[in-house]
Parts: sequence; C-alpha cells; structure tokens
Amino acid sequence: MPGLHKHPNKHTDPDALLAAILTGETPVFHPNTGLPIGEEQVLSPSARAGLEAPRFCQLCGRRMKVQVRPDGWDAQCSRHGQVDSSLMDRR
Repeated sequence: MPGLHKHPNKHTDPDALLAAILTGETPVFHPNTGLPIGEEQVLSPSARAGLEAPRFCQLCGRRMKVQVRPDGWDAQCSRHGQVDSSLMDRR
C-alpha cells in the first residue's frame, strides 16, 4: 500500500551499510530493535553490552539476514549490503 511503507529510501547500495558503520555515521534506526533513534529502546542485557549481532539495518530499519558463526557474525540488508563482524574487529 503506497504511503504506509516505513522505508522511504529505496536506493540500493551494496556498500552503504558497511561504509556507514566504519565511518561512524549516526544511525537512523537502532540496529537491535529497528526503531527510529530517539524513540525509547528496550534492550536485552547482552544487547546493552554490545554482544548481540545487529538484527536491523541502521539506515532503513529493515530486518536483516543474520548468520552467527563461532568466530563472529555477518548481517545482510537487502538494500544496503553486508557487514561482517571481522571487518569491525567485533568477534
């Protein structure tokens, strides 16, 4: 339905998410809840400690495909690309 979609940015850039994270760009959406930054976030203790893999794209708020491995994780947004914990030194 037009007008009801919460993701106004339909651009696809396979490196946008990685670039945003590595450059320290302020997230638009919370990576653990998918809610807009500024709204009240209820996080698990492990998410508050930074131990959880991101589940939502910080650029568009879409749910990401996440694979948790013994040595880290990788997450992929259908619009903004993939990021791997090894690239951010978060294992």
